[in-house]
Amino acid sequence: MWIRSLTKREHKDYTEGSIIKSILKMGLPSMLGFIVQHIYSLVDMYWVSRLPASNPAEQEAGVAAVTFFGNILWFAFSFNQLVGPGSVAIISRRYGEKDYDAAEKAIKETILLKLFFGGLLGFAGFFMIQPLLELVGASERSLSLGIQYGSVMFIGLPIMFAAYSVFTGMRSVANPRIAMGLMIGSSLLNLTLDPLFIFGWAGLPEWGIVGAAYASVCSYTITFFIGLLFFRSKMVNVRLKLFSGERVAVRSMWKIVKIGVPSWLGDMSFSGSRLLITPLIASYGTAVIAAYGVGLQVASFGFMLLVGIGLGLSALIGHNLGSDKIERARKTGDQSVLLGIGVMSIFGVLVFSFAPLIMEAFFTSSETIMQGVTLLRILAVGFPTVGAFIMMEEVHMGVGLNTPTMIVSMIHSWGFQVLPIFMLTQVLHFDQNAVWWVFAVSSMISASGFYLYYRKGKWLHVKV
Repeated sequence: MWIRSLTKREHKDYTEGSIIKSILKMGLPSMLGFIVQHIYSLVDMYWVSRLPASNPAEQEAGVAAVTFFGNILWFAFSFNQLVGPGSVAIISRRYGEKDYDAAEKAIKETILLKLFFGGLLGFAGFFMIQPLLELVGASERSLSLGIQYGSVMFIGLPIMFAAYSVFTGMRSVANPRIAMGLMIGSSLLNLTLDPLFIFGWAGLPEWGIVGAAYASVCSYTITFFIGLLFFRSKMVNVRLKLFSGERVAVRSMWKIVKIGVPSWLGDMSFSGSRLLITPLIASYGTAVIAAYGVGLQVASFGFMLLVGIGLGLSALIGHNLGSDKIERARKTGDQSVLLGIGVMSIFGVLVFSFAPLIMEAFFTSSETIMQGVTLLRILAVGFPTVGAFIMMEEVHMGVGLNTPTMIVSMIHSWGFQVLPIFMLTQVLHFDQNAVWWVFAVSSMISASGFYLYYRKGKWLHVKV
């Protein structure tokens, strides 16, 4: 049976049977892949916090450097949204329509677009790394470490973009388990290389914080090429024909980009707002920005649980609409929103309860630990509504309707976050806890407004 599965491709169909089982079958592999990838991010931060240093402040500078660059990388990855949403909508819809040649063509076009945009951004970022870090508030030791780390990451940006397209393509053609395996394999390789490159274990050079960047770029590169080999095999529902099959075309690539433009603008708006918020937080000192960096990684771990499920959900929505199963698509979206609220409620309780243990794993300074505990507990209050928001966003991405998400994201980022944070910190002179409360309350307001639009059901009748 196993050998037969390698020689005969059977196109899987998740548009029949239990809806919740279909969501979990498509979403859980992606979720597990994202969990392991984010565990890597946390471990990466842990190793950086253990860089050889004469005092805790020097170690916090390493964490702060990664945090500062993380905001820049977040902004760079917003350009990933120019391609990602359109690729999910088109590949999954063509797969649902059983037009497998068109799905294969869209996968090739997606990879080419990611390499192109990643190359442009990586080239620009490499030469602008210092002013970008200074813009977000890095200075002195954190600036120096950030330049070392960020320069390598920008060189690897094209392959990082393309690797995510391999994962997306796998999920969109109903092979989420293979995507999960690739993501887990990439993370395990990263976890192995990190201490070897950072501390010079096993006779390797001791590269310090640069070693963390080398580990990331190496693991993404290996994963990308292994992913291409999988796409060339009979283990994937749609086989990639690199030099044959339907030819790529500028017109169809533009269609992918056009669908993604609203999502890109929304994501760029959100990440751009972080570029302004981060210096305001940095003004409270290195201890606060270091705690903020770890706090973001912990919160993002929960968000990645749902983004993982949501990416599988996006493809599933496309399959349903491609098969003209409107009512099933609606029920799938409704159940996913409830699932998002439930998952993030549980995660919020865990983070609130274990906040001190989490921060003590990264820092020895009592001040930094205290700042981090307060941050985590305030953010946890808003986690359930973030869960609902993420799932509604993924539903709309799955059908290629990204303008509503863009509008909500812009209002959320600038109207409900940047403006209140500026007023509270620069005019009214509140402490950093006011910033954390703005994050929590703004997610409640934005999710509630987005839900009212979601209930209108316009996403059910989008054609791509």
